[in-house]
Amino acid sequence: MSILGSVVIAHFNDVSEESKESNLQTNLQSIRAQLELYKMHHNDDYPTDINKQLTQKTDSDGKLNPNGLYGPYLHIFPANPYIDDPVKAVKTTGASGEGWRYNAATGVITPATDGNAKPVKPIGGLGGGGPILLAP
Repeated sequence: MSILGSVVIAHFNDVSEESKESNLQTNLQSIRAQLELYKMHHNDDYPTDINKQLTQKTDSDGKLNPNGLYGPYLHIFPANPYIDDPVKAVKTTGASGEGWRYNAATGVITPATDGNAKPVKPIGGLGGGGPILLAP
């Protein structure tokens, strides 16, 4: 009976990990697509405050404006599923334990690190923005 329980727990952990990876891929693809659309609408510039400028309306110069012509590009900013704290999971500073690492000059966004300051598990094939992470 204990062997069966171990197998069930191991399978559940694998499914949970696969779900996080899939969610992370989906979130990155969504953010990257909206970054490119934002750039097209804003004089070839990426947003400087990605959380606000992708989730609110803006003018063509990127200033927040409730009556702006552009956006919102995302209803809410996607969380990094590897970060348990919901507030930190959407932050884009790249700090340890926060969700994302974003470079406004290049528009590159990647997952940041987990709460233990270890890089989130590398994922291949996401495209748009170069390599995701180096191996821990």
